[in-house]
Amino acid sequence: MIDIRKLALFNKMAKEGGNTVADHLSQMTGMDTQMEITKINFIDIPDIKKHVGDEKLIGISIELQEPPHGHILFLLNYGNAKKLAQGMLGDMGGADPESEGFTDMERSAIQEIGNIMTSGFIDGWANVLETTIDMGTPTFTYGPGSGMVDKLVGNRDSNMALMFDSRIHALDSDIDVTVYTFPQLDELVGLMQEIEV
Repeated sequence: MIDIRKLALFNKMAKEGGNTVADHLSQMTGMDTQMEITKINFIDIPDIKKHVGDEKLIGISIELQEPPHGHILFLLNYGNAKKLAQGMLGDMGGADPESEGFTDMERSAIQEIGNIMTSGFIDGWANVLETTIDMGTPTFTYGPGSGMVDKLVGNRDSNMALMFDSRIHALDSDIDVTVYTFPQLDELVGLMQEIEV
């Protein structure tokens, strides 16, 4: 149970996290990026897997090591990952738009982008929740999106997860990154109850 007046905090967390990420990405890649929160749902885990689908995607996931424990998952397709890496590398070289797969430089650029996105998102949350949230190292996966969701939250006791479905959009480059967050609900509610509205 959560005080109805505190439900606005969900929106605030999503916006703050997303805007921090968009600002950092704009600075690093030179691309004008903005964040759009598409929906915030309490949803059954099997339905999340259906929603994400089986398309092969690049996933960057991170585990929260302090309340509200859980995971954050960024999903983007191969072409978008390639464009983001090239935006970040710019004139430094090391990017090859024509090559199959990723060059070493592109791979490390994507890793760095993953670090920036995850830490930006968590910083935004921590500001709203008036706390600090320590996190692990981002993990990179390539495969069906539904399989990544299953790996992160498929073995939870509860069948329900809170899903922030947000999109980071690079305006000039038509790049979309989707963000799913799966905090532990009881811990998140506990943190929210402590905040004066």
